[in-house]
Amino acid sequence: MKVLVTGGAGYIGSVVTRALLAEGYQIVVLDDLSTGFADTIPRGVEFHKLPVHDVARVLAPGAGFEAVLHFAGKIEVAESVARPDLYWHVNVAGSMAVLDAVRAARTPRLIFSSTGSLYTGEAAGKLTEDSPVLPRNPYAATKLAVDMMLAGECPAFGLAAASLRYFNAAGAVDGLGERHNPESHLIPVVLQVAGGQRDELLLYGDDYPTPDGTCIRDYIHVGDLAAAHLLALRAIEPGRHDVYNLGNGDGYSNRQVIDAVREVTGRPVPVRLAPRRAGDAAVTVADSQRARRELGWRPAKPGLREIIADAWAFYRATWPIR
Repeated sequence: MKVLVTGGAGYIGSVVTRALLAEGYQIVVLDDLSTGFADTIPRGVEFHKLPVHDVARVLAPGAGFEAVLHFAGKIEVAESVARPDLYWHVNVAGSMAVLDAVRAARTPRLIFSSTGSLYTGEAAGKLTEDSPVLPRNPYAATKLAVDMMLAGECPAFGLAAASLRYFNAAGAVDGLGERHNPESHLIPVVLQVAGGQRDELLLYGDDYPTPDGTCIRDYIHVGDLAAAHLLALRAIEPGRHDVYNLGNGDGYSNRQVIDAVREVTGRPVPVRLAPRRAGDAAVTVADSQRARRELGWRPAKPGLREIIADAWAFYRATWPIR
């Protein structure tokens, strides 16, 4: 099967690209390298350095693509608040360009990189695909907009599609890890403190209604996310848009993450308390039973320390540890 991976030089996109290659798929990567890295693209893979808006130059009628995995997009919450125009332009208009090209080329399948952050986080218990949705920032709003586009596109044009709503992707696979600049995700930030790249960790709030007062999140290994993409690609059906939450179903507080990093690295992590950040939910933990039931998906590395250990091994090979 010939597959186009948009954003295939980014963190999750590059891991999925490697997984697809290992399964024998023919891969073409499109990425503008604004946040991705050319060195993540495997040797011999056809690569187009283009903005996602120009996807029709690659995904053209007669090109023979049977599927698109769409990762290309902006992901930083704070940046989306400061530059909502950029996020609508890249995430929404860019995704519209992908759908236009898919339709023109009669490409039958699409997997979309969505997010668990679009839920309100106010429902009791774990979040299902039917939990209330209310994006707290432009980033999450753009992801929901694309989910809604797909919900209309599939029955209208016979597209087979799935939106995979990740919770907190972390870890590393075969030398592929998080390299965001600036970095805002908790596990790599705490590891940067442990590795001497930062002097201290700012802990945003310790008065949440949780056992230790800090926010609780569901962390999922990036390798397990990649496995879910391959399963979804095989399972989606024409005319249907399916939504799947991808998380471990276990929540860990910010303090538990900090303690786990100290244990895994054997290094100190100085912490300074800071005020809450606006919009942070107290608890977001996924119910991923639909993915388990319908896709046969089972996380292979659900443990927090295993996820952190893989990320730490990547950073030790990447950074000058002080």
